[in-house]
Amino acid sequence: MDSFYEKYELKFKAIADKKRLQIMNILTQKGAMCVCDLAPLVDMAQSKLSYHLKILLEANIITKETRGTWSYYELNQEELNHLLSHELCCVFKPSC
Repeated sequence: MDSFYEKYELKFKAIADKKRLQIMNILTQKGAMCVCDLAPLVDMAQSKLSYHLKILLEANIITKETRGTWSYYELNQEELNHLLSHELCCVFKPSC
């Protein structure tokens, strides 16, 4: 169970930040975006935004696709579904 807990700890730490939640919300509304288009929407320098995107990437909350010289970031819907899933609810509800 330790590895199970560690996996979710990483994910919840990644989303436990107001700026990262804002990034996720923008990606939900607009779909895949590059850092250059995302930075002005979150009012953040590209270097700082890249830091937040890296944390979300490491937690598998977002995905990255390289198109030419640009990287596009998108929410990983499958992973988000796991965060809200029956699987995780069973950890907290003994009736599962």
